[in-house]
Amino acid sequence: MRKFLFGAAIAMALSQVNAQPDPNFHIYLAFGQSNMEGQGDIENQDKTVDERFQVLWAADDGYCAGHSKGLWSKATPPLAHCQGAKLGPADYFGRTMVEKTDSQIKVGIIEVAIAGCSIKLFDKANYSSYVTSQQSQGWMIQRINAYGGNPYGRMIEMAKKAQEDGVIKGIIFHQGESDVGDFQWPSKVKAVYDNIINDLGLGNDIPFLAGEVLRTGSSKGANDNIAKLPQQSSNFYIVSSEGFNQALGDNQNVHFTSQEYRDFGKRYAEKMIEVLGDKLKPVSSAPKSSSSETESSSSDASSLNTGSSSSENGMAIAKEEQFAGGSISFTRSGDVQLHLAKSEQLLVKIYSSLGKEVLDLSGNYSGTNSLVLAGRIPAGRYIVTVKGDSFKAIKPVRVK
Repeated sequence: MRKFLFGAAIAMALSQVNAQPDPNFHIYLAFGQSNMEGQGDIENQDKTVDERFQVLWAADDGYCAGHSKGLWSKATPPLAHCQGAKLGPADYFGRTMVEKTDSQIKVGIIEVAIAGCSIKLFDKANYSSYVTSQQSQGWMIQRINAYGGNPYGRMIEMAKKAQEDGVIKGIIFHQGESDVGDFQWPSKVKAVYDNIINDLGLGNDIPFLAGEVLRTGSSKGANDNIAKLPQQSSNFYIVSSEGFNQALGDNQNVHFTSQEYRDFGKRYAEKMIEVLGDKLKPVSSAPKSSSSETESSSSDASSLNTGSSSSENGMAIAKEEQFAGGSISFTRSGDVQLHLAKSEQLLVKIYSSLGKEVLDLSGNYSGTNSLVLAGRIPAGRYIVTVKGDSFKAIKPVRVK
C-alpha cells in the first residue's frame, strides 16, 4: 500500500510539473534541409550562449554529448543533429530574439533538418514513400533515422512536449533547393504548415518565415517558388538573402558562410519581431521561472511536502520538511538540501517530466548534504524523489 501511495505521489508530481506552461517561454519550430541544418563552421564566438536561449533536442543519433532527446539544454550549436549539422540560421535567430525581447522572455527552439531532402519528407501522409525512394542515399537515411524515421512526426512529438513548458509563437523554414523544378512546391509547403497548426492545436495567426536561397547558386531558381509563398497564406513571410553571395565554395554554390548564417538568423529574428509585435511582450501573470516550480502551492504542500519556507546562506529554500532525525528542502535552482542527525541509507532518484529516471543519487548520507543537479543533467523540469526509513519527499523542480 505504501509503495502504491508513493507511486501515486510521483504521478501527481508529474502532472504538476506539466500543468502550467510558462507564457513567457516562447518556442519556435525550425525545419528544412541543409541550409537550415547549418553548414557553417562553429567558431569560438558561437560557443557562448545566453541561458535564456534553449534547445529541445529532437534527434536521437547519440553523437552529441550533453544533448538528450526530449530534454531542454542551452542552445549551443549544432541545434539539429550531430551527423554533419553545423552553424545555421536558427542559432542567431534565437540569440537575437533573446537580445531584443524583454529579459523575462526565454526562447526555445526545436530544429528538425535533413540535408538534401525534398518537402515531400515533411508530408505527413506520404513521407514513407519518399524515404523509400532515397534508400540509395545512405547518409540521408542515417539522418532521417536520427528522427525516428519520420522527421515530421518527431517535430510534432517534440513540439507537443514543448507545449507543456511554453507557448509556440512561430515557425522558421529554409528548404526548396531540392525542389527547384516542382511548381506545386508552394502549395505543398502550405499543406505542411496546415498540418502543423492542426496537429498542435495552434491558432490561425502563427507566422511562418521562409528564407531565400543564394541568388547566385545552382539552386537560385528556388527563389521563384519561395516568392510565391505569401500567396498561400497571410501568415507567410519571406526573409531576404540579398547580399549573401560569398558561399562556402561547395561544388554547387548553395550554402552560406558562417557569417552569412549569423546575419541570416538575425534577419529571421528581426522579421519575427516585426510580425509578432506586442505578442512578444511578457505576461505579468506568468509564473516566475526560478521559483514557481520549486515553491509549492498550498495543495502541493498538503500532498507532497510540509513545513515553512526558510533560507540558508541567503539562498531561498522551498518548503522545508522536518522529519525524525533531520530535514529536507529544495533550493530555487532545483538542488536538494539534506540535513541528517545520523547516517542513513537514502533512495534518491530524479525523473524527467515524462517519468523516465535520469539520475540515481542513492547512497549513505549523514550530516549536511547539498545535492547539486545543475551540470549533471540538462536544464529543464524534473521530479526529485527522496526516501529514507522515516520519511519520503517528492518534489517537482526546475534545474537551471
